[in-house]
Amino acid sequence: MPSLDESKQFVPLNIAVLTISDTRSPDDDKSGAVLVERLTAAGHRLAAREIVADDVEAIRAVVRKWIADAGVDVIITTGGTGFTGRDVTPEAIEPLFEKRMDGFSIAFHMLSHAKIGASTIQSRATAGVAGATYIFCLPGSPGACKDGWDGILAHQLDYRSRPCNFVEIMPRLDEHLRRPKARGATA
Repeated sequence: MPSLDESKQFVPLNIAVLTISDTRSPDDDKSGAVLVERLTAAGHRLAAREIVADDVEAIRAVVRKWIADAGVDVIITTGGTGFTGRDVTPEAIEPLFEKRMDGFSIAFHMLSHAKIGASTIQSRATAGVAGATYIFCLPGSPGACKDGWDGILAHQLDYRSRPCNFVEIMPRLDEHLRRPKARGATA
């Protein structure tokens, strides 16, 4: 089980939230709201928030813009990870990955299976790294967003989390490109 090293200083990250849906608006985007509430309550900063239709090029345009933005450390998407004809989030985003994070999908499905059983196979949750930006693609339900944040992302996006976390390796993702060494990081 992860633990927090209270002797280390919390490092707030700039996190962008993208809701992918043909039907959601800012007024009824419950999944996006869950993510924003949780990331800000944890001490991170909301770098951007958008809603985009289930369209490969529209999704890629927003994600590419955020990958290129030095002010965005992490992108979390919600929606479009199922199997219906309009669910195209993995198809839109996975080709942008420089490195795929297979363990995220496995960990997400383990958490999800404990709550919803075999129905977890209906999600194609995925994650990776592109342009030294972490990208996590969660399903479009508020419950899945809570599970993904509470069970994985809250720990991995907290520099104090032990035995290891994503924040401590951020400086090595692009030390030769754009982001200065994370404040407090030892790597």
